[in-house]
Amino acid sequence: MKLKLDDKGQVVVQDGKPVYVADDGKEVVFDYTATLGTISRLNGEAKGHRERAEKAEAIAKTFEGIEDPAKALEALGIVKNLDTKKLIDAGKIDEVKAEAKKAFDEQLKAVEEKFKPVVAERDSLQKSLHQEIVGGSFSRSKYITEKLAVPADIVQARFGGSFSVEEGNKIIAKDAAGNRIFSRARPGEVADFDEALETLVEQYPYKDNILKGSGASGSGAGGTKTGADGKKQMTRAQFDALDPAARVAAVKDTAIVD
Repeated sequence: MKLKLDDKGQVVVQDGKPVYVADDGKEVVFDYTATLGTISRLNGEAKGHRERAEKAEAIAKTFEGIEDPAKALEALGIVKNLDTKKLIDAGKIDEVKAEAKKAFDEQLKAVEEKFKPVVAERDSLQKSLHQEIVGGSFSRSKYITEKLAVPADIVQARFGGSFSVEEGNKIIAKDAAGNRIFSRARPGEVADFDEALETLVEQYPYKDNILKGSGASGSGAGGTKTGADGKKQMTRAQFDALDPAARVAAVKDTAIVD
């Protein structure tokens, strides 16, 4: 990746940040301040991981000399039963344990039944929140409006499964392999919605059929239109380029025209 220079050989700057040109020709605005913050945060996380590892090693040393952990646990169990035998006849230990487990299971079931409506309501609210945050991001997306030739609901039907709401109300995008999509302009940080969506579209095998200005979209390259009845219209070529999920979303409120 190299700096982008203008005709005078000067570094091109956007919003006070230098512009780089990646190996694939894509321009990236490099945020130096955010990158320093990320490096500092990652160093702090690395320190925490190291300290936890050192603590774990110190604990592990206390178990040196135990070659068979299974037998050690078995011995502890025997000691525990021998101690219990002082209070309960040895022949009734298993019976007491079974009664205790039964009582616990009954109490647990009662608690689960009591809070089942609360859990259901929580799950419903989480689903609504997800739909609002992710669905709203698709409907408000500047990238979809300016770069794609299909409406937001169809884009969501195709790519919505790649987005989730995590860490509170933060939208996280993942690629086909399940890996988080990170920002190219802010190394170390997850990509924002539009940047992540652009990355997913670039990886989409039929991207030429949904991008504006693509010759593969034929007469429909300018995007969907609205007919006299107010219903959105899409060319047959655009419709055929969609995957099954996006086609189902399209036929609900979009007319297919030749």
